[in-house]
Amino acid sequence: MGQDLGYVDFYGYICKKRTEEMKFCGLTMAALLLFSGSLNARIKMELTKRHEALVAIAANEAKGDLVALRREINNAFDAGLTVSEQKEALSQLYAYTGFPRSLNALGVLQQVVGERQTAGLKTEVGREADALPADYDALRQGTEVQTRLTGAPFNYEFASQTDYYLKAHLFGDIFARNNLSFAEREMVTVAAISALKGCEPQLRAHVSGARHMGVTDAQLHEIPAALHRHAGEAEAVRCQQAVAAVFGEPCDAVEPLDFVWPKGEPNPYGKYFTGRSYLAPMEAEKGGPTNVTFEPGCRNNWHVHHGQVQVLVCVAGRGWYQEWGKPAVEMTPGKVVAVPAEVKHWHGAARDSWFQHLTYHTNVQPGASNEWLEPVDDEAYHSVEK
Repeated sequence: MGQDLGYVDFYGYICKKRTEEMKFCGLTMAALLLFSGSLNARIKMELTKRHEALVAIAANEAKGDLVALRREINNAFDAGLTVSEQKEALSQLYAYTGFPRSLNALGVLQQVVGERQTAGLKTEVGREADALPADYDALRQGTEVQTRLTGAPFNYEFASQTDYYLKAHLFGDIFARNNLSFAEREMVTVAAISALKGCEPQLRAHVSGARHMGVTDAQLHEIPAALHRHAGEAEAVRCQQAVAAVFGEPCDAVEPLDFVWPKGEPNPYGKYFTGRSYLAPMEAEKGGPTNVTFEPGCRNNWHVHHGQVQVLVCVAGRGWYQEWGKPAVEMTPGKVVAVPAEVKHWHGAARDSWFQHLTYHTNVQPGASNEWLEPVDDEAYHSVEK
């Protein structure tokens, strides 16, 4: 359940069914909505401070960044969230991020509550969820809630036990607790999955499903900016890409690399590059290498190294190296290229990825130099990825 396995291919499934209007009838669904539906009235047409606080604590819980989480929990109290609401959000997330992260986050919340109460800071406890009826049927109610989320009935027959856990426990037991609304729960889920690299299909599914649960289009479009402010650029870009995919909008945002090597400062040789690049000399004056960072789509001009061999070592991302008249060579971490002297060539990032390589020169002859030539035009550049 940590990666919401029940949402295997939910994105395609939801998109296929999104235009079908679901009509909910009968006392069973009405009973459940009495517990959670009244809170949906809180949701306005924009992301409020409370919602942004939920986004912030959910994303940092998923990242496992307990220092940032402590800060955001304090901010959440200042934004009006209660102990009960924060506890509920962090408890729900065990189904998406796993018990270890959820329990760690609840421990931080418990510490912050104690510290704030000792310091006399406002720490509203809030109300707990109402008790469910004695005859409450978690499987039946959860199936109806899941159907509302997806836009149509969905049965994960390949893993029937996981299907049961999703319906009866996640959507039946957890979503029935009415100290958070359905919409708020989906904001929490979208924010958390945005912080989980490699979970893009589930993220797109929940962005789409959030619309069925009361999250407005305006709110969904504002969540990436909130993630950028409180969690990081990568989390924001993943969410932005998912929102764009669901709404059929263009998106040029590319997830940044988690740089290990220094990025450096804007490249002083930028006039010889198409796009933005950065230079980080690493004791280059003593013979050490220089790290060059290329933004997606950035490449240098054709050029020649006279009287010296240039060595390129890819350390992050994905890029290309090409010699004049030869096919381009893909560069991924660990790839090493020794560029012969007097050979016309270029190197740069792929269209959809940042790229970093170390570079240094060897076999340097007296009078060695670099000769910058014409830019690599778009047609030549785009042809290497066809």
